[in-house]
Amino acid sequence: MRLFRLAKIVSVSLRFGLDRMVLDADSSGRLARIWHTFFFWRTFSQPRGARLRQALESLGPIFVKFGQMLSTRRDLLPPDLADELALLQDRVPPFPTEQALAVLEGFYGKPIDEVFDDFERTPVASASVAQVHFARLPDGTEVAVKVLRPGIERVIEHDLALLEVAAVLLEKIWPEGRRLKPREVVAEFSKYLHDELDLMREAANCSQLRRNFTESSLLIVPEVHWDWCGSKVMVMERMRGVPISQTPALLAQGTDLSALSRAGVEIFFTQVFRDGFFHADMHPGNIFVHRDGRYIALDFGIMGTLNEVDKNYLATNFLAFFKRDYRRVALAHIEAGWVPAKTRVDEFEAAIRTVCEPIFDKPLKDISFGKTLLRLFQTARRFEMEVQPQLVLLQKTLLNIEGLGRQLDPELDLWKTAKPFLERWMDERMGMRALVRGVKEEAPAWAGTLPQLPRLVHHALTESGRQQSAQQQRLDDLAAGQRRLTRLLLLVGAVAATLLGLELHRLLG
Repeated sequence: MRLFRLAKIVSVSLRFGLDRMVLDADSSGRLARIWHTFFFWRTFSQPRGARLRQALESLGPIFVKFGQMLSTRRDLLPPDLADELALLQDRVPPFPTEQALAVLEGFYGKPIDEVFDDFERTPVASASVAQVHFARLPDGTEVAVKVLRPGIERVIEHDLALLEVAAVLLEKIWPEGRRLKPREVVAEFSKYLHDELDLMREAANCSQLRRNFTESSLLIVPEVHWDWCGSKVMVMERMRGVPISQTPALLAQGTDLSALSRAGVEIFFTQVFRDGFFHADMHPGNIFVHRDGRYIALDFGIMGTLNEVDKNYLATNFLAFFKRDYRRVALAHIEAGWVPAKTRVDEFEAAIRTVCEPIFDKPLKDISFGKTLLRLFQTARRFEMEVQPQLVLLQKTLLNIEGLGRQLDPELDLWKTAKPFLERWMDERMGMRALVRGVKEEAPAWAGTLPQLPRLVHHALTESGRQQSAQQQRLDDLAAGQRRLTRLLLLVGAVAATLLGLELHRLLG
């Protein structure tokens, strides 16, 4: 099967002229001329990005997902390829309902009609890894049932193995191949893909995001029904809303598009800076809008996480960019440890200024957060910065949010919307609020420690006294040893002098 699959990949690559992308890298042109003699009949009117996208669509859902992931690595890809790959959509026909029922009945161990009060046989959504059916639990709760595509694990392993072979070949035969780090990209894709295959992991992601936005006036996250979930089945609350891409339907239900676009920015920055846990696959197919104007999030297979260093880095950089304080941007990279400590701050600052200063010739509302972050990554790579995977996910999500926000409201000023949020967050992190919050967080631990404080102080003082006594004893022993050594040296010197005197007396006498 793997040989047939490899033959198909080679055939599709030749049909869409992907070999040209490798041949064009040969500056001499000799290899291209030799190759053209064998394939002289081929002509291509479309640009290389469009041909690459069409080739991946022809190769199937796993390659489509690889192209989607690859489009987020704008720090590695030329802009024309990244822009075209970003257009890839997971258009996958559903698998037969009989197969879905077989997976469900195998998991539950009984007929589907004994598990659910009602189960709709026609799927409502289908993607490369799973598809969704609506159902009703025995207590009447309406749910969405996500079922893993049968046999998808075997397909994924075959395609990943072929991608790994292709990555090795790309590094060997294409001069640009090593810079693009294809093997690392494939390994990153493999990790994300295997994460998506575990629906219990997705359910846990969904549950965490719902807990983060409990009672939120901006975002609704479905409830997970854990008793019906497994690694191949996820059952969650059924959500009703209008897809965010259907602008006429949103207007018809009375949604304020300007408020909706601002709410999207606030949701994003809340996830990033308050929680450090964000939905990293926010394309239009995964976002609905409730009739009350709140967002509805769906599909939690890919989530991003940020630690305190990441959050401080981002907030510091965004605010410094807004103030055009490029030295602060350079220092933030060095302090985070993402560029070598030996980096000259003035050189790094100059490089960042050269890339970013032209951006500010535009009105602030026309400046892209995502593209600014991308340019920052590209500049930092010249100073040996390894781009962090979590920041690549964040940049992808930020570009999605910007696209959606400006689709809803072309006049959306992301800087104006985000700046107060960032300033408030920085104040809470470093101002008086941060001190008060820190005291509140530590108070429970202090309450348990305070009664023990006298004993702990006594123990510390006693231990310190013992350590000082032991240290003094060691010093005394060293001094005594030094004195013994000195006396021994004096004795040896006296004996040597006596022998020397006797020998001189014998020779002169």
